[in-house]
Amino acid sequence: MLGQLRNQLQQASRAFGSGWDLVRHKAPSQIQFWLIALVLGVVSGLAAIGFRAAIEWLQATVYGTENVNELHSFAEGLPWFWVLMIPAIGGIVVGFILHHLTPDGRVQSVADVIEGAALNDGRVEKKAGLASALCSWITLSTGGSTGREGPVVHIAAMASSWVANKLKVDGVTGRDLMGCAVAAAVSASFNAPIAGALFALEVILRHFALHAFAPIVVASAAGTVISRLVYGDVTEFILPGTTTVEFYLELPAFFLLGLVCGCVAVVMMRAIFFADDVETELQNKLSLPYWLRPAVAGLLLGGLAIFFPHIIGVGYETTSLALTGNLMLHEAFIFAILKVLAVSLTVAGRMGGGVFSPALMVGALTGLTFGHIATGLFPDVSSAFTLYALAGMGAVAAAVLGAPISTTLIVFELTGDWQTGLAVMVSVSMSTALASRLVDRSFFLTQLERRNVHLAAGPQAYLLAMFRVQGVMRRPTDDNAADEQACLDLVEQGLYVLDDATLETALPILDRSDLTFLPVVSKDANNPNSAPVLQGALFHVDALKAYNQALAATAEEEHS
Repeated sequence: MLGQLRNQLQQASRAFGSGWDLVRHKAPSQIQFWLIALVLGVVSGLAAIGFRAAIEWLQATVYGTENVNELHSFAEGLPWFWVLMIPAIGGIVVGFILHHLTPDGRVQSVADVIEGAALNDGRVEKKAGLASALCSWITLSTGGSTGREGPVVHIAAMASSWVANKLKVDGVTGRDLMGCAVAAAVSASFNAPIAGALFALEVILRHFALHAFAPIVVASAAGTVISRLVYGDVTEFILPGTTTVEFYLELPAFFLLGLVCGCVAVVMMRAIFFADDVETELQNKLSLPYWLRPAVAGLLLGGLAIFFPHIIGVGYETTSLALTGNLMLHEAFIFAILKVLAVSLTVAGRMGGGVFSPALMVGALTGLTFGHIATGLFPDVSSAFTLYALAGMGAVAAAVLGAPISTTLIVFELTGDWQTGLAVMVSVSMSTALASRLVDRSFFLTQLERRNVHLAAGPQAYLLAMFRVQGVMRRPTDDNAADEQACLDLVEQGLYVLDDATLETALPILDRSDLTFLPVVSKDANNPNSAPVLQGALFHVDALKAYNQALAATAEEEHS
């Protein structure tokens, strides 16, 4: 008995000693990281608020309105040529910026942040990022039919990239810093601390690792405090009274609404990609310089706005009208179609901005349309039709973002209405389940897939693209190098891989050919017909070892 007690005391003593060593050596670094997260949260929150204020100032200056939240109502009284020309002029300026400051004439946004987190150790490119932020500011201020949240996320990611580079941190810490910055920016934009933290984990980092949770929450809280100091503790939308599900028989209607919203979200995403393909094809056929593309898109957008000014800008006024039930059935239906068209023109025209706010507007209009029909057909078992607008807003936005958890919480925090959880969750779950099977999980991941960046399938797909064969191959002077003559024989048979290729290209060749190794060669970039020069050999076992180590590191990060 005494022996057992002595053993337990010794085990307790060793455990205490280990715990004390952990606190002594790890706690200071953890506290330092949380302080960095706090500062980064404040900076990102200020950046989000500053970007919003800059849009409101320029928008008020350009359109001459005193209340930018009622822009479309004010635009109805403007001369038609002014409504036509403002977006076109904005497009000209955007095209000029893209031509001179970006390598590919493309505005960067959330998809690039996701790519930076997965493939670039939590960093994004800063020069093109600053140009993109400037383009998005001009686009949103001159009537572009997109949202401000995408650019804000990218601005925050640039701030975290600067900090990560200054501190020279590794990829895990760089991603955590990026999550902190994004969480604070989203929280400040929506006054939504819970949703901001979960958005960073669900959409940007794409995992819920415990080691990242605490600093991200700290940063998210800091961003919310900044927002409330400036705007007060107010919700973005005010709902009329209490909206609750009146009867459980009504729940099947929200299942059906979720499926409808999933289809609408897919139509919206594919419309944007279709418009992008059409505009690219026309641009190539007409030999137009790519800096004119935003101007043409702005002109088309302005022409549409002459007749339907509801499509101008972020669209919160129209969204609010939908949530309060101040639109008729035919108005909600037509405005939803027009908004999809306007967003497609703006994004495909490379004008800048995000898709979240448009998705909220399209979702609210879709839900209101559905609600008018559902409550008209079954008035005895129906709640207020505005509840359908709220559920639809979350369902479409969640399907577009591929983020059901954070989007559901954003809807709650935007409206302050937590009584409608069951209806919103049912609609969101159905819409994301359907839409994720018809696209590559989300709008952003589909964007990346169209650029041949394969993140949607998970680490097992994209990690191969991170390793170049020249970093894994054995050179002729290395120990256990491949026989040179055997390599040359394989080259003669056309079985080789270029030294700038990745394991994504090389491993399938090794699998198909059942070879032990594959020659690695270089060629003159200016002469495709030049003879290959042997650089080394990529062994199948080395490639698999590098891949397995990367998978293990990813799993360790995601479960730490």
